[in-house]
Amino acid sequence: MEFQPIALPAAQWTELEACYASPPRAYHHFGHVRALLQHCQWVADGPGWAQPREVYLAVLYHDAVYESGRKDNEARSAALAVEAITRWLPDEGIDAGRVNELILLTAQHGGLQPADVDADAALFLDCDMAILGAPAEVFDAYDRGVAEEYAGTVPGFLYRAGRRRFLRGVLRQPRIFLSDTFHQRFDAPARDNLQRVAGR
Repeated sequence: MEFQPIALPAAQWTELEACYASPPRAYHHFGHVRALLQHCQWVADGPGWAQPREVYLAVLYHDAVYESGRKDNEARSAALAVEAITRWLPDEGIDAGRVNELILLTAQHGGLQPADVDADAALFLDCDMAILGAPAEVFDAYDRGVAEEYAGTVPGFLYRAGRRRFLRGVLRQPRIFLSDTFHQRFDAPARDNLQRVAGR
C-alpha cells in the first residue's frame, strides 16, 4: 500500500513522472519514489506523521531533479516542489517552506544526528536511507544503479573512491538511522551491507 494523504491533479502527476524519466536513471527513477511511499505508509501505520501532506510532497519531489555529479540537485528539486505547490495546490494550505526544508535536508544524508532534526524530518530521511538496510540482493541492485548513473560523468576510479568514502562514513556513524523506528529495524542489516561492500 502506498502512502497518499493528498490527491494531486492528473496533470501534476504527468509532469512529475516526466521529471523522473529525464535523464534516464538506473536508480533515482519513480520506482525509488514508490519504494519510499511504502516506507511512509509503514510510518503512518506506526508512529505516524505530524505533517503527512508535506512529507508526501517532499517524497514526490526530492529527486525530481537529478543529474549525477551536480551539487545542486536537492536545491533545484526543492525549488521545483515549491513552484509546483504554488501552481497546482494553491488552496490546499500546504506549508511549502516545510517541503522545501525537508528536501534540502536530503543533501546532508550521513552527516546528521537525531538531535539535529525533528521527528518528521528524521523519519522522512530514514525512509530515503532505508535501502541501506534492504536484503543484500536489493542493496546490490541499488549500488549498481547508482554506479550506472555516474558512468560517463565521473571517471570510474574517482567514483569508486568517493562512493567507498561515503559508505564508510555512514558506517562510522553511531546512528545510521535518525529515528528509533528505523534504527531498530534496519541498523543491523544496513551495517552488514555497508561492511560487505565498503569494508572498514
